[in-house]
Amino acid sequence: MENSNCENCKLRAKYDAKPKSLLGRFWKWHIGFCPGWKSYITSLDEAKRNEVMLKYGKG
Repeated sequence: MENSNCENCKLRAKYDAKPKSLLGRFWKWHIGFCPGWKSYITSLDEAKRNEVMLKYGKG
């Protein structure tokens, strides 16, 4: 996804720093239905997609 900011998302950074924080948990919940996240995931090559899926578990 060319216009996606998922790679640099501030909430994603919060999750990476503290996954159990309120904002971290909110981001994790949010990616379950976010159309932007789904577009971002599908735009990645297979190796990167697998890496992201292993780290975050949703796609």
